[in-house]
Amino acid sequence: MDIKALKLYLTLCDTLHFAKTAEQSHMSPSTLSRALQRLEQQVGNKLFERDNRSVSITQAGIEFKHFAQQTLANWHELQLKVDPDQSVLKGKLNLYCSVTAAYSHLPALLDKFRREHPQVEINLITGDAANSVSEVKNGRADIAISAYPDDFPSNLHFAHIDVVPLLLLAPNMPCQVQQMLNQANIEWQAVPFIVPEHGPGLRRAENWFKQMAIKPNIYAHVSGQEAMTSMVALGCGVSITPDVVLNNSPVRDRVQIIDSPIEIPAFDLGCCCKEKRCDEPLIKAFLEVI
Repeated sequence: MDIKALKLYLTLCDTLHFAKTAEQSHMSPSTLSRALQRLEQQVGNKLFERDNRSVSITQAGIEFKHFAQQTLANWHELQLKVDPDQSVLKGKLNLYCSVTAAYSHLPALLDKFRREHPQVEINLITGDAANSVSEVKNGRADIAISAYPDDFPSNLHFAHIDVVPLLLLAPNMPCQVQQMLNQANIEWQAVPFIVPEHGPGLRRAENWFKQMAIKPNIYAHVSGQEAMTSMVALGCGVSITPDVVLNNSPVRDRVQIIDSPIEIPAFDLGCCCKEKRCDEPLIKAFLEVI
C-alpha cells in the first residue's frame, strides 16, 4: 500500500467524483478504477458505493480514510526526522472566505493542501463574501474564495472552483410576503426584497430588477448572504441567494424556492489572489490543489 495510492484515495474522498479525481491526478478514469480495486482487495472490503449518478463512502471507507490520513501525517513526520534539511514548504497563508464557503468548498481544498504541505499554517478569516476581492486588494488576505464579479480587477488572478446556481427564496410560513406571492399575477414591484449591501450578489439583484422592468421595493440592504436568508426565514421579504447558502443554512426549513420569471445567471466561484503573487511558493501551492 504505497503513499501515492493513499493520496489518490483521499482525493477521491474529497471529490466523490471519479472523472474529477482522474483529471486532477492526471490519469485516466480506468487507471483510477484499477487503483481503487487494488486498495479494496488489500483492505478486503468495499470502500465506495457507486452507480451512474453518485459516489458515496462506505463505513469501511470511512475507517480507511482515517487510516490514510494518519499514515500520511506519520510519513511527513518521518521524512522530517530522517532528513531535517529537506525542502519543506513552511509559513503562514492568510485565507478569507464566507461562513458558507467554510462549510461548502473549503474543507476539501484544505484537506488536500494540508496533506501535501502539513507545515504551512492556515490563518482563516471569515466574513461577508462580497468583501473577498477587497480583502485581497488591500493585502489583508493572500487568497480569498469569491464569486467572480463583473468588475474583476485586471491585477488579480482568478482560479475557478465551481459553478453556483442562484435561487429566488421566499418565506414558507403564513405571512404577508407569502400572500403576495400566492396571487395569480404577482405584483413584483410591491414584493419586499432583501439584497446585499454590495458585491456580485447586489449586481445580480439589480440586473434582475432591470430585466423585470420594475422599481424594487427594497426592504433592507444586508451584509452577508447568511443574514439575508435568515431575514427571509423570518418573513421579511424575498432574496436572490446562492444555493450553497441555502443548503448550509440552519433555517433552510423555513424558506422555499420559488420560480423566477426570468433566468438568474449562476456565480462562477473561485479563489482570487494578486496576479504578481501567483508564483510565490505558498500561493502557488494552494492554487495547485484547486
